[in-house]
Amino acid sequence: MHAIKINRSFRMLFLVCFISSVIGGTVSTLMSVYLPVVVRDLNLPSAELSAISAYINALFIAGWAIGGFSWGLISDRIGRKKALLLAIACYGMATVATGYQTSWEGILVVRFLSGFGVGGVLVISFAWLSEVWPAASRNIVIGILSIGIPVGIFSAGLINYLVSSWREGFLIGLLPLALAVMGIWLITVPDSRKKVQTNNESQNSPGLFSSDNLPNLIMGALLFSSMLIGLWAIFSWLPTWIQSLLPGTDAQKERGLSMMLMGMGGLTGGFVSGWLANALGIRKVMAICFGMCTLLSFILFRMNTSFHPVVLVEIGLLAFFFGVSQGVLSSYIPQLFPSTVRASSAGFCFNIGRLFTALAVLFVGVLVSGLGGYGNAIFIFSLTFPLGWLVLAANKKRMNQNKTIQTVTT
Repeated sequence: MHAIKINRSFRMLFLVCFISSVIGGTVSTLMSVYLPVVVRDLNLPSAELSAISAYINALFIAGWAIGGFSWGLISDRIGRKKALLLAIACYGMATVATGYQTSWEGILVVRFLSGFGVGGVLVISFAWLSEVWPAASRNIVIGILSIGIPVGIFSAGLINYLVSSWREGFLIGLLPLALAVMGIWLITVPDSRKKVQTNNESQNSPGLFSSDNLPNLIMGALLFSSMLIGLWAIFSWLPTWIQSLLPGTDAQKERGLSMMLMGMGGLTGGFVSGWLANALGIRKVMAICFGMCTLLSFILFRMNTSFHPVVLVEIGLLAFFFGVSQGVLSSYIPQLFPSTVRASSAGFCFNIGRLFTALAVLFVGVLVSGLGGYGNAIFIFSLTFPLGWLVLAANKKRMNQNKTIQTVTT
């Protein structure tokens, strides 16, 4: 067999996937950093702010989850390239349209469509690179792709820091639109959807919900969901919580810095997650992440009643452990399953969690008044982190029996 060379075509494919993922990360949190300004600009009654904000964030995540399911099926039907470029264009157009909305109902629609496109971009990008990239460097490239979202989250904070107008900030959607058009000529890698497993594997491999796969499917979904619910509840409401610590002022700079630190911490954690897992073991690293996220959430949201620089340090540390967990889980969960059902199994584990995440983000806003503030409401949903710890304890024997999981590469 001849080794496949990484030529310009492969590099262009990776570049399109990476840039679209980065901007997807920006779009995913841009509304969060501008949310206090948006609801004020739309002249909404103060009594409705929390509920409407919750709907906006929850619908984006629901769109992401549904897009993650749907675009995989679409790409199998019409091809990876067409589906990828359409998904990029989808969230690009919806992002630009966000800045032109004059009602919260309109924002709900375009945020759902933005999430729908972002979810598709991530699914197709990982699937396509897994299929066509040379095996020798495939894990490295996919690991680099996985930090696209944290880079985008940092960029969302930077945009908020530099651009005070939320309507101008959402013009960032012009970039993915341009990328979708240029991708027609930039992407020349064959649109391969060939099966990666051998014929023997194809004939003997169990199905997605078979008795052989179901225990790992449940474990993977619970692990990923328990981290994702708390993570997105914090991501979506952190800027609004920061604003609540500085009443009577427009905390634009503080909100922007908080999201920049979330992005930087997540990027750093994801980058080093593989080395930590190799040194300490997967189960131990995940236990540390769930434990530290629980502790830091308590300190951040229960111990702080006013804003001070230490809050930013705590946010950065929390984001670091978020990043480590996402790097480890994104590498670990797909390897729990045979190649014949690996993509569909991982897609189930990742996206079923996002549906519950949408509900969590929604209920944070609903519970704000009853629980006495954003900090208390966010902390309630950070209690999913101990759930992840319990899942690890309950599945200790199963994890030790997964002989195919020797190392995690980011």
